Amino acid sequence: MEISVYKIDGQDSGKKVVLDDTVFGIEPNDHAIYLDVKQYMANKRQGTHKTKERWEVAHSTRKIVRQKGSGGARHGSLKAGIFVGGGRVFGPQPRSYRFKLNKKLKQLARRSALTYKAQEQAITILEPFTMDTPGTKAFLTICRNLNVEGKKILMVLPENNNNIYLSSRNIEKVKVATIDELNTYDILNAQNLILIEGVEAMLNEQLGTTQSA
Repeated sequence: MEISVYKIDGQDSGKKVVLDDTVFGIEPNDHAIYLDVKQYMANKRQGTHKTKERWEVAHSTRKIVRQKGSGGARHGSLKAGIFVGGGRVFGPQPRSYRFKLNKKLKQLARRSALTYKAQEQAITILEPFTMDTPGTKAFLTICRNLNVEGKKILMVLPENNNNIYLSSRNIEKVKVATIDELNTYDILNAQNLILIEGVEAMLNEQLGTTQSA
């Protein structure tokens, strides 16, 4: 698949790049996407939820009522879960929600997500550019020129560029990431995927069938 390369002023540069069909034109695997996104969301969870169990509640250990003759059930402590202020029965405890996935499955999920974006014609290739200083207005102008202003945008850089990152940080619905930070969730969450020229070749190399086989 060939796609045009655009300049930051929105004009077609006249150059073309090739999106490898083994990365941007496969049969998408929805279950692989589901598992990869599930892992991404699970790994973000802190898992610090906690309730006090019976042994942790501060209460008197005095026996509430006598063992027999009260006409009711036997009770030994106010710490029991049936009383207000008592311990929580089988309550949540701190835990890790992280789990592992096969590397090839994660690559398949990423290729599937990129294929969906290619099918939606939601991929834009942008000529490399630099910013001498951070400037939110300048970054907004680029988005306006590319007709993506106000949409969810994921801009993928070949390497970290602090000025570009700082310029986009305060803009709602815009995320800038390097190719090493690219994940299935962010690809699917974006309405438009902006790849800096050269990133598509790196993706072709990283996720192509010859690399992942």
